[in-house]
Amino acid sequence: MSRLKQLLVQHKIIVPENFEEKIEQYKTLLEKWNKIHNLTGAKTLQQIDQFILDAILPITFLPPVKKAMDIGTGAGFPGMILALALPQTHFTLVEPLSKRASFLQFVKADLELDNVEVKALKAEQLKSEPYDLITSRAVTDTEMLLKLSKPFCAEGTLLLFYKGEKVYDEIDDTLDYTIIEAENRHYLLIKR
Repeated sequence: MSRLKQLLVQHKIIVPENFEEKIEQYKTLLEKWNKIHNLTGAKTLQQIDQFILDAILPITFLPPVKKAMDIGTGAGFPGMILALALPQTHFTLVEPLSKRASFLQFVKADLELDNVEVKALKAEQLKSEPYDLITSRAVTDTEMLLKLSKPFCAEGTLLLFYKGEKVYDEIDDTLDYTIIEAENRHYLLIKR
């Protein structure tokens, strides 16, 4: 059993049948592109597996959603990984850096992901439309993420921000939020 498979079983994360095959393809592409373009800080397969686990752990507590946006997807964390785990959800991956956006576009094509759309823009440049779920990891502080997300929120939109321990310094009582603590991550879930 692969290390990633063990982590998924250990955390009771249920993924589609083809997830492992697609994630292996993704990891191969990431490893190849990362050598040339330095897309992510995760350099070893163990680090990449940890990033993947970190990205999909929220599917254990998120409700089903039809339409999601990931702000600042980078090399695919969490948006691309969530798209692989949730094929019934349409993901818009927003990544302004062209080398990362090109990588995401290549992964989308190579893995034949019909539920992914890549936008090589900043979130501020996108036209306003509502999403059921907005995610972001390691982009900026919560206050700025709330501003960036505002044009894409409707009543009931969920905001899922992947944070560290400092998340408690970034929240106040005006937010309807829950913090889910995991081993290496704090997930800030805000309901609009």
